[in-house]
Amino acid sequence: MDQKIQNEAFNGYINKLFHSSSWKERAIAAQNLGKLKERRATNMLARALKSEEDAVVVNRIIEAMGEIKDPKATMLIIDFLNEELEKPEEDQDKKRLFVIIESLMKIGDKRALKHLGILLDSCHSDVRKLTEEAFECIDPNWKLNVKSI
Repeated sequence: MDQKIQNEAFNGYINKLFHSSSWKERAIAAQNLGKLKERRATNMLARALKSEEDAVVVNRIIEAMGEIKDPKATMLIIDFLNEELEKPEEDQDKKRLFVIIESLMKIGDKRALKHLGILLDSCHSDVRKLTEEAFECIDPNWKLNVKSI
């Protein structure tokens, strides 16, 4: 895709993300921004994340941030992780947790490990397993590092 076409696509997705009344269009726009893998989208996605109320769109924005792999998104995604972790475990949104873990894994920022650590004790084996995969991906020596602490 040449630069002009990519810029037009980028601007179109941003426009839909902020101005579409359809949650489906906003979700698809976020997803497409992630597929472009342009770091310049990170700030716009962060802005949209702060005002978006639809859970599906929020998840797509978090996924897009993971696809872009910009470490600037790490702490924003961790805010959503902490929000989920404040809830009793039975009330936590497992889909959101999976999206968060996978996105943080793709970004690969070691700052996420401290926050993901609590999920290693999750009652849900699938959450624990994915969290261990994230640890392995972000820091292959994490078990040794934890033992040394």
